Amino acid sequence: MFIHTDDITTYIPQRAPFVMISGIMEVNGPVTRTGFHIQPDNIFVDNGHFMAPGLMENIAQTAAARIGYIAQQENAPVPLGFIGAVKDLEIFELPQAGKTIETTTEIGGEVFNATMVTGKVMCDGKVMAQCEMKIFINPFK
Repeated sequence: MFIHTDDITTYIPQRAPFVMISGIMEVNGPVTRTGFHIQPDNIFVDNGHFMAPGLMENIAQTAAARIGYIAQQENAPVPLGFIGAVKDLEIFELPQAGKTIETTTEIGGEVFNATMVTGKVMCDGKVMAQCEMKIFINPFK
């Protein structure tokens, strides 16, 4: 399902200049897809390319967008999350500024306040990066 997101900060706790997703494209069970148009002045752009820390943050924010979307559906506040671990990070190519990336995360499991996700970043039909993340959700509101 497509989700119209005029203000992505409704779904994620991050604020400028650390917002690394532009909008939610889909939330379907454990799968979330987001898009992000990389601006040339983005804090993670260096020499015209979106760097690895930005790609990791983009994956984490895609996972956060799912949690925020669910919270909004339940009229609950968007919880804070923290990256606990990154596993098997592979960077195949750094996308250029001015391009739009599409990121997909899939929940592998949720135990208490820990969520395991796999994430993949695509640009122009090519895989840019992928990894697994353990994300902890702050249970205190």
